[in-house]
Amino acid sequence: MAHLFLSFLILSFTIFGFSAVVESRSRARMYLDSQCKSTRYPNVCVQTLLPYVNKRGQPSSQLQAQISLASCLSKARFVKTYMNIVANKLNKRSSFGSYKEIKECLHQINDGVKQISQSFKELQQMGKDGYENFVWHESNVQTWISTALTDATSCVDGIRGDGISDTDKAVIQAKILNVKQLASNSLALFTRFTAKYRAAHGIRVP
Repeated sequence: MAHLFLSFLILSFTIFGFSAVVESRSRARMYLDSQCKSTRYPNVCVQTLLPYVNKRGQPSSQLQAQISLASCLSKARFVKTYMNIVANKLNKRSSFGSYKEIKECLHQINDGVKQISQSFKELQQMGKDGYENFVWHESNVQTWISTALTDATSCVDGIRGDGISDTDKAVIQAKILNVKQLASNSLALFTRFTAKYRAAHGIRVP
């Protein structure tokens, strides 16, 4: 009888714990749905932020923008590594035209990585060096993220060579599309953060 009761107790705690986890994730998802609705790719936004909501509670609007930018930077660096591999394969095949296109795309991705990295560092400083510098930082971040988006678009549009396999083209397009989505979402989350911050501190855009 005691053994049966103990088994029932363990089962009850297991069900209760599972229910609590499901409820917690459901609340986190609802919270992020509201936070990400202003982005162009809300599902990507939710997937990016969800692990951090579970670990840290509800991240601030500034932290949301930082997380999105950090994810974008990580993806862009991964694309850069992949593009180097493709470029080396084309170089060995002596596919000069296609190699040239990939190298140009790689140059744009390198620039995009630089722009996103600068944006992330700039965002971390916002609000730490006085309200008078906030709008200046804001303008820098907006410009750099927009440039990274342009770089990614130019990269994909410039790849037409017959020497590049359909598989490589598809993979490149998918990876760069993901970078573009993250960059676009980062810009939207950043814009929402800066608007809230300026309103709370009475900062006007000149």
